[in-house]
Amino acid sequence: MGAVTAAIIAVAGLALGWITIEMACKPCLEKGREAIDRSLNPDYDPDDDNNNNDIRSPLNPSSDLIDSSSTSQPPKSV
Repeated sequence: MGAVTAAIIAVAGLALGWITIEMACKPCLEKGREAIDRSLNPDYDPDDDNNNNDIRSPLNPSSDLIDSSSTSQPPKSV
């Protein structure tokens, strides 16, 4: 009877551990699973993605927000 109890406790511990890992790493696991699903889908075409990867789009869109006066002067040496 002790072996059955130990087996039940071990299975319950594994289940709780799995649930904990799934909850803690949810964003990373979802991205990985989506990537796997895309790579296994024979109808998936990466050229059909609408994620603004246009060849004419700027490589660094946030660079427009930087003040031009702070980047035009060289740093002062001490």
